[in-house]
Amino acid sequence: MNILERYHAMEYGPAPEARTEADAWLAGRDFGKALFIDGGWKAAASGKTFGTSEPSSGKLLAKISDAGAADIDAAVAAATKALPKWSASSGYQRAKVLYAIGRSMQRHQRLFAVLETIDNGKPIRESRDIDVPLAIRHFIHHAGWAQALDKDFPGHKGVGVVGQIIPWNFPLLMLAWKIAPALAAGCTVVLKPAEFTPLTAILFAEICERAGVPKGVVNIVQGGPEAGVAIVNHPGIQKIAFTGSSEVGKIIRKATAGSGKKLSLELGGKSAFIVFEDADLDSAVEGLVDGIWFNQGQVCCAGSRLLVQEGIADALIAKVKVRMSRLRVGSPLDKNTDIGPLVDATQLDRVKGLVAEGARQGAVCWQPDAVLPSSGYYHLPTLATGVSPANILAQEEVFGPVLATMTFRNTEEAVELANNTRYGLAASVWSENINLTLHVAPQLKAGVVWVNGTNMFDAACGFGGYRESGFGREGGRNGTNMFDAACGFGGYRESGFGREGGREGMFEYLSAKLPLGPVIKPTAASAQPVEQSDGGAIDRTAKLFIGGKQVRPDGNYSLAIATAKGKLAGEVGLGSRKDIRDAVAAARACKAWPEATAYNRSQVLYYLAENLSGRAGEFTARLTELTGANAKAAREEVEQSIERLFLYAGLADKYEGRVHQPPARAVTLALHEPVGVLGIVAQDSAPLLGLISLIAPALAMGNTVVAVPSEKYPLLATDLYQVIQYSDVPAGAINIVTGRTAELAGVLAKHDDVDGLWLFADADTCAKAEADSVGNLKRVWTGNGRSFDWASDEAAGDALLRRAVEVKNVWVPYGD
Repeated sequence: MNILERYHAMEYGPAPEARTEADAWLAGRDFGKALFIDGGWKAAASGKTFGTSEPSSGKLLAKISDAGAADIDAAVAAATKALPKWSASSGYQRAKVLYAIGRSMQRHQRLFAVLETIDNGKPIRESRDIDVPLAIRHFIHHAGWAQALDKDFPGHKGVGVVGQIIPWNFPLLMLAWKIAPALAAGCTVVLKPAEFTPLTAILFAEICERAGVPKGVVNIVQGGPEAGVAIVNHPGIQKIAFTGSSEVGKIIRKATAGSGKKLSLELGGKSAFIVFEDADLDSAVEGLVDGIWFNQGQVCCAGSRLLVQEGIADALIAKVKVRMSRLRVGSPLDKNTDIGPLVDATQLDRVKGLVAEGARQGAVCWQPDAVLPSSGYYHLPTLATGVSPANILAQEEVFGPVLATMTFRNTEEAVELANNTRYGLAASVWSENINLTLHVAPQLKAGVVWVNGTNMFDAACGFGGYRESGFGREGGRNGTNMFDAACGFGGYRESGFGREGGREGMFEYLSAKLPLGPVIKPTAASAQPVEQSDGGAIDRTAKLFIGGKQVRPDGNYSLAIATAKGKLAGEVGLGSRKDIRDAVAAARACKAWPEATAYNRSQVLYYLAENLSGRAGEFTARLTELTGANAKAAREEVEQSIERLFLYAGLADKYEGRVHQPPARAVTLALHEPVGVLGIVAQDSAPLLGLISLIAPALAMGNTVVAVPSEKYPLLATDLYQVIQYSDVPAGAINIVTGRTAELAGVLAKHDDVDGLWLFADADTCAKAEADSVGNLKRVWTGNGRSFDWASDEAAGDALLRRAVEVKNVWVPYGD
């Protein structure tokens, strides 16, 4: 065959990566003593081991120490002992250690890459060119954060001992994402790698020895479910950082409820890949290859749902099939391989089962004509067409090389299909019309939107609320797979909550001193009737405030409210589950408030403050009557409430997103978006100031609110109805349901159309609400049974605004 014939044939010969050094490392190590605890190597206390196998052949690689509860106890004890000295060290000292880790990893990066490919099955090009360099980048990047900590995060310090659990699809990279920010913040770490892929974590522990990491600062414990449960439930751990499935994330959310542990969950995704009829189809196809077939589709932000406009559907599908037929499936150590094996036989069986079920439900599943290797856990790239929105392939995270395709007619239908998922991680939008892409991007319920590209992020980016990182091959005309930007990545909905990387990721490992007050005691229902007040006034029961109107409670029951002297001050409606449902529906239906400009929202809040000021005397009298506070103290609370409204009115158009300019040819728009429908449950102390201090920042950022006011002093909230009504607040933006705190908080926590819950109540109510929130993994912020000093400076400003927004990053590449 001559050169021209070879060129037209485009046949690839084998290009294997040498594995000699990796095999020598495997042969020379005692994996029966692979637990890295307090700077030394230990066997599991039980003596148990588990096997890790090579996905390309199924052959056993090593028998690894299997940590149990006793080993986790030892690791936590080591981390606790090391914490005071490490957290007290200067940022410069921590930075030097982080930099030393990064430099030492650079010297061994080829060994890391080969081990990762052998243990995980991903093609060597990916582990060599993407995973390992980016893991190194994280440690060097966070060395800078360590040194800048005091300046950039005043009043914050490391949260303490951190328990971290990582998955098998990006073993080394996930380790870097977890450990680097924790060490930069001054935390100590107990990390558990996935059972399928423990090898690079063991090599990393060796790096920690050589890089001078103090004993006990980093502890790495391989193990199965027993080790994971022990980490989650350990009382000596102050934060849990978990990356994995949404199902396990919900279990962890429930297990940590009421513990006071800080929690970040990076869970699943079902990302939409939207192609409009004016898109560059060849670029879209290359982006699609990177979006779904990178790492065999074992990526949480994989573009696993292709939404294509009807007019170009046939042409695009034809191009996709041609491109799929040229993907090379084979040995992951071959540099020409595009698709390697799945991680394990169980994962292969799961993918096969989902494809079969999708076909049974009506999908047409096409695969290229290719021969799979005779051994290993390989699955051909699969294209499913004729997929209905309810098909299992459109709704469930397959976590394999499977693409589900649907068509749309217009922009509105594209957005509706894209948002038709319980996840909210990422999306890609492809069009040559930049106006169209920037019209669609803000409407998508996803933490990151890539315009004419996919998988753009790096160490300077915050990444969270999803399961695994997604990095693809270099390719695509408009900059697919850029690894250079100081911009955030995070998920909505059941993709979890939390951030990794950049400034947002640092907050996950830091804590600030909160102005907490006394323990809140449960409110007991009154056993005795409230003494009737003197006089012949006509009795009036305050109604609920839903959808801009005063409405009777569904059950037509009322709650008697006493004055400080025990006499009847009035009655309020006793809200129920049905009333909360109505209030949530009204809040969800209110589009005018979240779509209003920040300037318009600020004007309404200013007007609300102005109208409250005009009735300051009435509210002062009501506070005195209900709480027994003297006139001066009551007047001060009213004035602080007015001031708080003014504060957030002023910040509504100033707490803005950012425009990042990464080194790549792109700009990234970091948009602050409202969380959505926020449930707010206020405490009894400072009943007016506390309620307004919670509602005001939520409204300032464009959220709609369902508020449950103080159970003991709800008349202060019902007196606000008229102030709200004549302050130009759109109907449904503020809804107020009076009643029993514990009961109504529980309803809000379970409601899957509530996106966030801020709760200040007794410890049992807070813990139950956190546990009940797992239905849609809503963002829950509680005082853990403690009251909040709403008069303090810490109770106002950025701290609450940060909780009131989701950060969406829209990547816009430029140039040819």
